[in-house]
Amino acid sequence: MGCAGVTTFTAIREADLPPGSRIAVYGLGGLGHLAVQFAARMGHELVAIARGTGRKHDAAELGAHHYIDATTQNAGQTLAELGGADLILCTAPTSGPISALLNGLRLRGRLTLIGVDGGAVQVPVAQLVTSAQIVTGHLTGTPADIEDAMHFAAANDVRPRLERLPLEQADLAMRRLRDGQARYRFVLVP
Repeated sequence: MGCAGVTTFTAIREADLPPGSRIAVYGLGGLGHLAVQFAARMGHELVAIARGTGRKHDAAELGAHHYIDATTQNAGQTLAELGGADLILCTAPTSGPISALLNGLRLRGRLTLIGVDGGAVQVPVAQLVTSAQIVTGHLTGTPADIEDAMHFAAANDVRPRLERLPLEQADLAMRRLRDGQARYRFVLVP
């Protein structure tokens, strides 16, 4: 909670959206599973976007109202067909699909990047200007934000999903993490 939790919590809170706003979370991993829970508990309508159907059930359990499989659907277009999002929170560490996601933003929508890779994002400037959209990055929060996130999580039953592995299997945990097979955070037990 002191890292992924505060990062997702403050990114949602700083978007300053009224309850009932639509938030899309791109990536349902270590960050995304917390983002879905926080946003749902804040009263927002949630769209989870991930690769494949393997996390669709988890997304619903975590609080998502809609699920978009990014391997079979154009996520930005599908999001637009749902009516668009006020906030798209990109938690996956990949910049490839970001440009296409911009089509799923509503007027005055905001796309916030948390997941990081070494890539670049192409931004259609005319769309940003004519729709008054924002593309921004978000790092984490202050010590006071950590306290706020933890208090909110405790009061609203936001919990990280953990998989425990023996310390001797640290290499396996790293391989599974690298291959996107973590569900959702690993804890190595001595």
